[in-house]
Amino acid sequence: MKIRKAVFPVAGLGTRFLPATKAMPKEMLPIVDKPLIQYAVEEAFQSGIEQIIFVTGRNKEALEDHFDRHNGLESTLMEKGKTQLLDSINKMIPDTGTIIYTRQSKPLGLGHAIWCARDIVGDEPFAVLLADDLIKSETPVLAQMLKAYEKRQSSLVAVVEVPRNETNRYGILDAEETEDGLSKIRGLIEKPDPDKAPSNLAIIGRYILTPEIFKILGHREKGAGGEIQLTDAMARLLDKQSIFGFQFEGERFDCGDKAGFQMANISYALARPDISSKLKPFIKTLLK
Repeated sequence: MKIRKAVFPVAGLGTRFLPATKAMPKEMLPIVDKPLIQYAVEEAFQSGIEQIIFVTGRNKEALEDHFDRHNGLESTLMEKGKTQLLDSINKMIPDTGTIIYTRQSKPLGLGHAIWCARDIVGDEPFAVLLADDLIKSETPVLAQMLKAYEKRQSSLVAVVEVPRNETNRYGILDAEETEDGLSKIRGLIEKPDPDKAPSNLAIIGRYILTPEIFKILGHREKGAGGEIQLTDAMARLLDKQSIFGFQFEGERFDCGDKAGFQMANISYALARPDISSKLKPFIKTLLK
């Protein structure tokens, strides 16, 4: 089946970025002049996704407003002849009905957030994108994964190699490489200590999942941190189906981390001719 729907878990409180996120969703934090969530939504649409499902929580109105029309702003830009800016905001507004919102009433973990989208996704495979993982690539990472899915027709997770001492921050694979470069997963462990990690292959925020995952998540079994973990549910899904790790082409920035967030801003700013000409000399003065 074609992957038509993508789930975006965006109910988190963003406590690592307080006080900036006290009144603003962390997904609205800007990378240069575009919020994190917009990069992820653009990746989904550019990959052929037809419907976006936001799993939100309290105080996420700014996120919803961002993908809606703002008649007052549009009129002002039109009157002032700022047509380029007007075009830029109109391009990011999806067609009516292509974005759906549902609520995660309690912060019970990533697995629970995805389970909240079950009735909207229905009985079909779907994608999951975590906006915190910003990936700079020529071909959208989700598009790369969808191509692999067409061949395998199995669940896929994007993976990267991480330093061994950071395995306790990720879901880690026990896997073997296949002929086509994928990693066939034998087991998954959520946030293992470095001395217990089966590898340093870590899952990051891009998934393609089959609908069978919803039944497992519906058992609401708690794992690391007392939360309903998606990694644990996928480990149980392995008893019924194959799951593969996918090493993508692109540079990943962990924007859930303050340093990673700043690295992303610098990288994307340097790629902009209108900014880099001023930024590069400034960076050189800091490095003296």
